[in-house]
Amino acid sequence: MTEGSGLQAGLKNRHLSMIAIGGVIGAGLFVGSSSGIATAGPGILLSYALVGTLVVLVMRMLGEMSAANPTSGSFSAHADRALGRWAGFSIGWLYWFFWVVVLAVEATAGAKILEGWIPAVPQWGWALIVMVVLTATNLVSVGSYGEFEFWFAGIKVVAIGAFIVVGALAVFGVLPGAHTDKAGLGNLTDHGGFLPNGPGAILTGVLLVVFSFMGSEIATLAAGESEDPQRAVTKSTNSIIWRIGVFYLGSILVVVCLLPWNDPSIKEQGSYVAALDSLGIAHAGQIMNFIVLTSVLSCLNSGLYTASRMAFSLGGRGDAPKAFARTTSRGVPMAAIIASVVFGFVAVFFNYAFPDTVFLFLVNSSGAVALFVWLVICASQLRMRRIIERESPEKLVVKMWLYPYLTWATIALIVFVLGYMLTDTEGESSGRTTVLLSLAVAAGVLAVAVVKERVRGGKAVATAVADTDTDTDKVSVG
Repeated sequence: MTEGSGLQAGLKNRHLSMIAIGGVIGAGLFVGSSSGIATAGPGILLSYALVGTLVVLVMRMLGEMSAANPTSGSFSAHADRALGRWAGFSIGWLYWFFWVVVLAVEATAGAKILEGWIPAVPQWGWALIVMVVLTATNLVSVGSYGEFEFWFAGIKVVAIGAFIVVGALAVFGVLPGAHTDKAGLGNLTDHGGFLPNGPGAILTGVLLVVFSFMGSEIATLAAGESEDPQRAVTKSTNSIIWRIGVFYLGSILVVVCLLPWNDPSIKEQGSYVAALDSLGIAHAGQIMNFIVLTSVLSCLNSGLYTASRMAFSLGGRGDAPKAFARTTSRGVPMAAIIASVVFGFVAVFFNYAFPDTVFLFLVNSSGAVALFVWLVICASQLRMRRIIERESPEKLVVKMWLYPYLTWATIALIVFVLGYMLTDTEGESSGRTTVLLSLAVAAGVLAVAVVKERVRGGKAVATAVADTDTDTDKVSVG
């Protein structure tokens, strides 16, 4: 196959717009919100608002850096320049690790739904089929990834939009033919108050919902392969507030208004299915399963794209095998995609062979990576703002609000969330277990980065000495 000259601008503006919108709507919103509602009651809205604010601030910082320098390495490349090679290496590999584990989680979730529809194919068979199809999509061209994601994300957006409209009509009692006896704004306060389990439950809710927001940064990675990277980054950054407000807060508000927060069906069926069922909508469970499957496939598609582009960027900076930075004639980093898929397949195998040991370790040890990534983005922006102002101030088309005070406040909030996670000790996937295992993996990657940096520094010194000796010999001969 002919070797290409790098990534190509194969993503159209409509692709980027939908990737940006779809990136904030993970399968975790549909699947994970029920445990948050059961924990915090209607107060889960404050948990979502708190994490949503955090994501808006972090994305503003990332938007500032990415609009000035759009690159497929995104925050890893920015950290490389602002904080040092060790930071770019460490956060890049941690982020790659996070997404290859997500590939296995999402492939398994999708396989469960598909097996329920067509039981003749075993669950592992469906997981294999889903992974192979989306790998093929990513290998064809970046345009085919963009086209698949455009439709996957489009279905999610339309589904949540329809859910909000239908739910709102039911809440106000104007939806014809629906059972609205349980619906009403009174559900926000009638069953033990807005905070039935106390204010502390808001923070517990934060721990349960924070990871469903991972993916909002994908648009900044994809911008490097778009027709107008700076415009794409600026647009996605500026629209993050309404996207989180509508899709997260809007849809969760509808759920907690349609049903009492302590209705057992929320935990048994899932919050969105239970909400639709309460209105007497036929086949609500299957409709929701289709939407969740679409979200899973979207997450898989984007996860594979994101992992491969991060590997490509690491390869280009000499922090991964050089083969990762090579592209085909269609601008596809084939080696980076295949390596990411192979690790995804290995993780899927562990999920079926050792679900309670090896796979549980993988999930827990990648769990806090989202918070580590956000922390590094904040630290990078503190340094990068001064670099951009000094070297090319005209590139500051997106600016972080109230710099540097709001950046420091965001750092404090992330550190607080990590600290609060350490107080959560319940279950095999407790907050403390997740943070400690994630820190252990991060320490291992950081150690490799430091050793690599020292080896690189030693080689540079040796080369400089050799060059000096050669010059001295030339002078002596002369």
